[in-house]
Amino acid sequence: MGAQDEKLLAEFEAYLSLERSRSPHTVRAYLGDVRSLLEHAAACGVDAQGLTLPILRSWLAQGASRGSARSSIARRGASARAFTRWAAHTGHLASDVGARLASPRRGRTLPNVLRADAAADLVTAPGRTRQDDANSPPGPDELALRLRDQAVLEMLYGTGVRVGELVGLDIDDVDLSERTARVLGKGAKERTVPVGIPARDAVRAWLEHGRTRFAGERSGAALFIGVRGGRLDQRRVREIVHAAARSGGVSDIGPHGLRHSAATHLLDGGADLRTVQELLGHASLSTTQIYTHVSTERLRSSYARAHPRA
Repeated sequence: MGAQDEKLLAEFEAYLSLERSRSPHTVRAYLGDVRSLLEHAAACGVDAQGLTLPILRSWLAQGASRGSARSSIARRGASARAFTRWAAHTGHLASDVGARLASPRRGRTLPNVLRADAAADLVTAPGRTRQDDANSPPGPDELALRLRDQAVLEMLYGTGVRVGELVGLDIDDVDLSERTARVLGKGAKERTVPVGIPARDAVRAWLEHGRTRFAGERSGAALFIGVRGGRLDQRRVREIVHAAARSGGVSDIGPHGLRHSAATHLLDGGADLRTVQELLGHASLSTTQIYTHVSTERLRSSYARAHPRA
């Protein structure tokens, strides 16, 4: 790759980050794919301005021949199309050569979800641990952490928010009297989600009896903070969920698994698809529709176990 291609990559990165408000993870993935594409083009003897549809296709084929998963190839195709569309719009390419680039669809796998009773066992695990410590009561810091973990779990499952959305919440984003939370989702799109009574009570207990143990100069307005006072990070939230699954005696699951479970239980309870789409912050209804398949599979499984003529 030459200096001109590197400059082009830097401009594309700025476009993704500043104009499209893509997450750092998405930006890294797209840039890695486009860098790979431009290196492949250089091996073919051309720079970015010499990209053609055959070069794009040969690059995707190269990934397939190396055993890349269908999901990876699909993402690489999406990255290439986003790049050529931007490059054509900004005059770096004479035409959008990637517009006709086809890539395999991602394989649709059903997300793992917990039963409603198992989800309840998971999200209440920190509270049960407090009750089990009567003979050896924990210190005030440990109690504060358990209040925080309880609030984290209740908010994840009760609202269906993404883990990145959860850690981005400020105190003023949650209205305990109205039982709502203002969430900043993908693409910097804001939405308001309802907060259930258990989640409201857990957040209130954390704010009144837990957060003050760790709050300091680094805390700012963050709703959830760590032991050193800084905003809670996503890695720690994942550890909280995995630990609660072990403590609650349920199948191991991550924060996104709680989101899947919340969506499925809403549909099982009669919520309409559009409402669940709005709650989860999905841009497309087709993304939400996967949960209808989950509910159908649960129905078939229950029928097979219980019906005398199944």
